[in-house]
Amino acid sequence: MSTRSQQPDPVPEGAVPDPEQELPAAEGRERAEPPPEPGPDAATGPDTHEQDTTARALAELEDRWRRALADLDNLRKRHARELERERAAERARTATTLLPVIDNLELALAHAEAAPGAIVEGVKAVRDQAVDAFARLGYERHSETGVPFDPARHEVVSVVEDPEAEPGTVVQVLRPGYGDADRQLRPVAVVVAKRE
Repeated sequence: MSTRSQQPDPVPEGAVPDPEQELPAAEGRERAEPPPEPGPDAATGPDTHEQDTTARALAELEDRWRRALADLDNLRKRHARELERERAAERARTATTLLPVIDNLELALAHAEAAPGAIVEGVKAVRDQAVDAFARLGYERHSETGVPFDPARHEVVSVVEDPEAEPGTVVQVLRPGYGDADRQLRPVAVVVAKRE
């Protein structure tokens, strides 16, 4: 038997030593002391005054958030009401502009039997009145021939050979257009001269 004192097995590198096992003082390690006892404030946590201040600030922010949501909801409802009111007013203005056209059509129909020849003149006058009403609403009538084809204003229905017309110009209007390129009810339906 050997007389050597029994030494504990060396702890592998990176392993955590057992705190119960005392290491020899020769290795330069001392036993770890237990952590200090918690102070009197440790059990109660942070200061109560600080908690109250935080709770009040949180309640104030939540109140402001709820008020902002309510204001936004009220704004949406008010905007929807105003938008519908504006739409109704615009429809009424448009209908008021077209009422004289309907009145004159009814007058023309009432006098059609009495003076059949005058009906054509009456219908032309009513048409001119309707065109004028559209112009006052911002939709000018366009039915010009001899102008260069413009894809923003014209819709080509047909292309024909016309020796008297410049190629790419409007030679016939099949259906007038109303409005300009940026505010257009419909384009002018045209026949265009062929390009050679």
